[in-house]
Amino acid sequence: MSVKREVNPATAYSFGKRRASSAWMDRLFTGTVWGVGIIVILFIVGLLFLLLQKGLPMLSWDFLYGVPSEIEEGGGIGPALFNSFYVLILSLLISIPIGLAAGIYLAEFAPSNKLIEVVRICVEGLSSVPSIIFGLFGIALFVEYFEIGLTILGAAVSLAFLNLPVLTRVTEEAVRAVPTELRNGSFALGATHLQTIRQVVLPVALNGIMTGICLTAGRAFGESAVIILTAGVSTSGEMWDFNLLSPGGTLAVHLWYIQSEAIVPDAEQIAQKSTAVLIFVVLLINILFRVPLWFNSRKNQV
Repeated sequence: MSVKREVNPATAYSFGKRRASSAWMDRLFTGTVWGVGIIVILFIVGLLFLLLQKGLPMLSWDFLYGVPSEIEEGGGIGPALFNSFYVLILSLLISIPIGLAAGIYLAEFAPSNKLIEVVRICVEGLSSVPSIIFGLFGIALFVEYFEIGLTILGAAVSLAFLNLPVLTRVTEEAVRAVPTELRNGSFALGATHLQTIRQVVLPVALNGIMTGICLTAGRAFGESAVIILTAGVSTSGEMWDFNLLSPGGTLAVHLWYIQSEAIVPDAEQIAQKSTAVLIFVVLLINILFRVPLWFNSRKNQV
């Protein structure tokens, strides 16, 4: 015997009305997100256009390899550009191994106690400390304590200290985001904890780790406060000066100096061209660090 259920017209109408309202709200929210995203993209493109439209067409090899001039026109940015890459590479060589090791330890080996929680809070706090504080620390350590003056070495180590908290937190979060099932599967196959981290966890967490390295590298390349306080605003005047105890004025510092204190007649043109080079190099750094991610994605797809 079948039982027929009567549908209340008022209830059915109310349910259909709610569905129509939900669909309208969904379309409204989707349109809002798309609109905000397009506005942000247009703003970024417009900002890049304003910064690059004057400086980029005036770039030349003589400007990129030339020595800065204090009085005459036509000076270049060769030593400052070299110092930027030199200090960046040195700082990453120091900060990446230590930051990765610290992040992996906090995510995989650190016990759950109050001491480790305090350490995490301290790392998060250091991530938001202004860069000038690390510059003052570099002065106290290298200029006053070791008495080696304003040098490339002091700038590189101070930048490494600036990048360490961010790299540590990014690495820890990326490792923690790896699914537990992957670890359990590796352990079930007889792999040790170290083998699991090296062959399973790190390849999966590579995207997040490389994103953190991109952020810190771009920040370090464009940093000026730390460099001014630990390496000075001048260079040795040589294009390829690998001496760690030489003055280490970088491109960002040179740009600040040109805009604030330089007396050369073409200071505005130098600033515009230096801005274009700085932006282009930061974009290039992000692209280069993304290459391993592309290869890793293709490897995982295969």
